[in-house]
Amino acid sequence: MDIRMKWYYRLGFLLLLFVVTYVFFKIGMVWQPILKIILTVLFPFFVAGLITYLLHPLVEKIHQMGLHRGLAVIIIYTLFFGGIGFALYKGIPVFIKQIRDLSESLPQFADQYRFWLREIQNQTSEWPMGIHERIEDGIVAFEGRLERLLSTVLTSMVNIFNSIFVIALIPFIAFYMLKDFKVLKKAAWYLTPKKWRHQGVHFLRDVNESLGSYIRGQLLVCVIIGSVSSALFWFIDMKYPLLLGFIIGVTNVIPYFGPVIGAIPAVIIAATVSMKMVIFIAIIIFGLQFLEGNILSPLIVGKSLHMHPLMIMMALLAGGEVSGILGLILAVPILAVVKVAILHARNHFMKKNEGTLDSEH
Repeated sequence: MDIRMKWYYRLGFLLLLFVVTYVFFKIGMVWQPILKIILTVLFPFFVAGLITYLLHPLVEKIHQMGLHRGLAVIIIYTLFFGGIGFALYKGIPVFIKQIRDLSESLPQFADQYRFWLREIQNQTSEWPMGIHERIEDGIVAFEGRLERLLSTVLTSMVNIFNSIFVIALIPFIAFYMLKDFKVLKKAAWYLTPKKWRHQGVHFLRDVNESLGSYIRGQLLVCVIIGSVSSALFWFIDMKYPLLLGFIIGVTNVIPYFGPVIGAIPAVIIAATVSMKMVIFIAIIIFGLQFLEGNILSPLIVGKSLHMHPLMIMMALLAGGEVSGILGLILAVPILAVVKVAILHARNHFMKKNEGTLDSEH
C-alpha cells in the first residue's frame, strides 16, 4: 500500500509540474521582457567566465613555474586579447570588403543556382511523379532553410554591432575574474549549501576533466583549420578567402557534420569560377579533414569525451532539430555535462540505497 501511495504522489507531482510549466509558458508576455534584461546583463559575465575558464590553466602553469600570479595574468591576458585585437584590426576591413563583394556577386550566384535547378528538373522530368515531387519539395525546403540561416546570420551581426558597449566590457570582466579566481572559488564554496559542497566539487572536477580539454582543444583546432584554409584559398586565388576560411573554421567545431556544412559555400562559389577551382577546393577540404582527423584532433583534443560516436551523432541531430546551427555547436558540450550528471546521480542513489539497506539490517 505504501509503495502504491508513493507512486500516486509521484504521478500527482508530475501532473502538477506539467500544469505549472504550461501556465508559465502561457504568461510568457509577463516574464520574457524581464528574462531579456537578465540575459543582457549576464551575457558579458558568461562570455568572460568562458574566457577565464579557457585561460586559467595557462595562468596556473606559468604561476607554478615561479612567476607572480598577477604578472602571469597580465602576460596571458595581453597575449590573448592583444592577439584578438590585432586580428580584428587587420581582419575586419578585409572581412567587410569580402562581404560587400559577395553581396554584389549574389545575382551571378542566383543565376548559377537557377541553372542548376533547371538541370536537375530536366534530368528528373522523366522519373516517376512521386520521386520528382519529392526532389522539388527537397529543393524548396533547402531554399527555406538557407534563407532562414542567412537571416539569422545577418540579425546576429546587427545585434553584435548594437551591443558593442556590452562586448567592450568583456575584457575588463575577464581580467578581474582571472586575477581574483581564488576569491571567486571561495565565494562559490560559501554560497553553496553545506550538504552539496563536496558533491559539487566532485561534479565540477569531473565535468572539467571531460569537457575542459575538449573545448580548449577543439577551439585551437578550429583556429588552425580556419587559418590554414584561408591561406590556401588565397594561394589558389579563390574568391573571398578570409570569409570562407572563417566559415570553415567556425563550422569545424561541429563534429562529423561541421566540415560538410563549412564546405558547401566554398564549393558553390568555386562552381561559379570553374570546374578546376572546384577540384582545388575539394582537394584542400579533404586534405584539411585528413590533417584534422589524423594529426590535429588526436594530438590536441585526444579522447577527452569518452563517448561513443553514435551518442555524439544522436546529440547533434537533436541539437540541430531544436536550435539549428547553435544547437549543433552546443550539443556535444551539453551531452558531456548530462553524462557526468547522470553518473553522479546514479552513484548518489546507489549510496543512498546501500545506506538504507544497512540501516534495515
